[in-house]
Amino acid sequence: MSKGIGCLVAVVVIALILGVWGVGQYNSLVKSREAVNTAWSQVENVYQRRMDLIPNLVATVKGVAGFEQKTYTDIAEARAKAGQINLSADVLNDPEAFKRLEAAQGQLSSALSRLMAVSENYPQLKANQNFLDLQSQLEGTENRIAVERRNFNQVAQGYNTQLKSFPTVLFAGIMGFKERPYFTAAAGAEKPPQVQF
Repeated sequence: MSKGIGCLVAVVVIALILGVWGVGQYNSLVKSREAVNTAWSQVENVYQRRMDLIPNLVATVKGVAGFEQKTYTDIAEARAKAGQINLSADVLNDPEAFKRLEAAQGQLSSALSRLMAVSENYPQLKANQNFLDLQSQLEGTENRIAVERRNFNQVAQGYNTQLKSFPTVLFAGIMGFKERPYFTAAAGAEKPPQVQF
């Protein structure tokens, strides 16, 4: 009888140890997932800042007679497309939605870059203080976007590594933890831009 009680005590102790370990692993994964969500919120913030700057920038540029209509159209279309994609953390659970978001934001960045390049042809625009202020804010925002995307990738890497590490990998999927996507460079970014004089 004492052997049976000893075995039962041993099983209970082992079950308690495994239970405490499992709770610790689960809590660690929750903490890592929330760090990813927090980093994502920062990406959302800087994307929203850029979206808010664009109407003011376009309105300032429109004041310059003869400015290319196609540039306005490209920016309006890119902003509308980027605005249609939900920037919530739910996009992190859908790799295809994440790719669409990344593509739309890339198109918006490209359209804004073209606006800045075309504006070089208009001396009266380059002399406009509102334009210069908005251009400076937009450049700062683009830098913030790059920083926050890098931060997001670093936090997502830590989370994804934890998910794939043994023994966490054995129950992470069962508990509903999913890998997070990374931001990547735009297609063609590996090629240097062509400069023509």
